[in-house]
Formats: sequence, C-alpha cells, structure tokens
Amino acid sequence: MKAHVHVTLKPGVLDPQGAAIGQALGTSGFEGVSSVRQGKVFEIEMEGTDRATAEARVDEMCRTLLANTVIENYDIRIED
Repeated sequence: MKAHVHVTLKPGVLDPQGAAIGQALGTSGFEGVSSVRQGKVFEIEMEGTDRATAEARVDEMCRTLLANTVIENYDIRIED
C-alpha cells in the first residue's frame, strides 16, 4: 500500500520561498504568474495493512513528524 501526503502552508502564512520562486519565474519569461506557494510531497510505502489502518497511521505520522500543524495543512491519499 502506498500513501501520498501533500503538505502545504496554511492560508495567510508567509511563504518567502514561494515568493522567490514566483519572482524567478517572472524574470525567466513566464508571464502571468501571480502567486506561488511551495510545499512538500511524501510517498510512503507500507506493508500488510488495510486502508483504514494505513490512513490512521499516516495521519499520526503527519501530526507527529511530517507536518507542522500550527502553520501547515496536509492531505493524505492512499492507493493499493
């Protein structure tokens, strides 16, 4: 089973890295980019578990280590 986790900054949290990427895109000729927000992606392979257990385990991983829940949101997608 594989879990895909996307971690993004919560709305309203400053994103200087995203701003720098947006500015670099503009100076590289990519016009029309008004905003960029950066984030993290994790792919986690797990053995011998059912979908509900896998999602619960990954949720705990996110709350414990993968995301700073004060300033970040996360989304979990499980695939067989």
